[in-house]
Amino acid sequence: MLRTHYISELGSGMEGKTVTICGWLHEVRNIGKISFMQIRDHTGIAQVTAKAGEVSEEIIKSTSMPKDSVLQIEGVVKRNAQSKAGFEIIPSSITNLNPLEERIPFDVTSKVPAELDTRLNHRHIDLRRLETTSIFKIESTVLTAFRNILLKQKFQEIRSPSIVEAATEGGSELFPIEYFEKKAYLAQSPQLYKQLAVIGGIDRVFIVSPVFRAEKFDTPFHLNESTQMDIEIGFADHNDAIKLLSKVATGIIDEVIKKNKADLERLNATLVRSRPAVITYKKALDKLNSNGQKIEFGTDFSRENEHMLNSLLGDMIIVKEYPTSVRAFYSMPNKKDPEICNSFDMLYKGLEISSGAQRIHVPRLLEEAIVKRGMDPKNFEFYTTAFKQGAPPHAGWSIGLERFTMKLADQLNIREASMFPRDRSRLMP
Repeated sequence: MLRTHYISELGSGMEGKTVTICGWLHEVRNIGKISFMQIRDHTGIAQVTAKAGEVSEEIIKSTSMPKDSVLQIEGVVKRNAQSKAGFEIIPSSITNLNPLEERIPFDVTSKVPAELDTRLNHRHIDLRRLETTSIFKIESTVLTAFRNILLKQKFQEIRSPSIVEAATEGGSELFPIEYFEKKAYLAQSPQLYKQLAVIGGIDRVFIVSPVFRAEKFDTPFHLNESTQMDIEIGFADHNDAIKLLSKVATGIIDEVIKKNKADLERLNATLVRSRPAVITYKKALDKLNSNGQKIEFGTDFSRENEHMLNSLLGDMIIVKEYPTSVRAFYSMPNKKDPEICNSFDMLYKGLEISSGAQRIHVPRLLEEAIVKRGMDPKNFEFYTTAFKQGAPPHAGWSIGLERFTMKLADQLNIREASMFPRDRSRLMP
């Protein structure tokens, strides 16, 4: 390895030790006969101090390299209370591992802000910003916590295809592709496949999967390729799924608070742990209408409505029992009132981050629901046939990884939480 330590591993207990670090030149200041270099890797920033007379002339000259040069530095760790990290490195050698041949397109230190599109066009440079790095550290914690919480609950991780023959959620928001001699589509959701796994007897499953939706939106909240964190539970209804969603969402927040304190501070993001408030659609509708909104039953909530619900009920809310007409065809109608179904959404900081339901497991009801949505039951025979061969009651949900990360990191645009986002106009890099 070219390094002996990452920057975060230095500090207390390392004084007097010779180390080798690698990273990028973040900042450099020359004050008389002293040069202060800040070296950055993905774990933090270290100060390298070169004084004339204490280090070689060659090292003094090397401190004049352009910012974001990629360097290997060997030196001795010395305590320095004036340094932000509490220590500095006195270099014995500085090696430029790959001299720059092109100008860096924007200031990585963020002292001069760059437009989001400029940063996304050069995402490999943007990832050198500590703020950007912090977002993806948080996202990594979200993924790890999601998996660990469910594994402890005896769930099994499975995979599902990204190429499908028919729409998995109905509608026309599909990306068609050529698949040999057949017409196929990129999957909108792993929904049908996790249900098939439950019917197959693996009755606690989860999936982390890319999904693709051909929605012609240009908003800060939509991507055309995103990542879903899905679960499905056999022998369960929507109330069981809601309890698990609450456990997983609060558990993820706990892990981010515990493991990403420095990242949250860098992003000026505030997280407070709280259990979600659970409310029915009808009661949510009444609350909104009593606060000046004019919403008819059967109308899905707008972004403004979601923000108002959060301001009235707290950061995290689960709204359940939506009108059947506004939910996916496979949502189970309520036994007492078929006009509503056993479905739910989770809102976090004013944005829907999760959606779920108890699924229809009765074949006749499922076929009727497909026809009511104007779809051809023949396209779903592989799916409906399974329900004629011993399907248990089951329920599940999905959390949008980028949406949840965006809100945890207090970002205003979902593209900040997608390393290489795909939207209506972006296919590169």
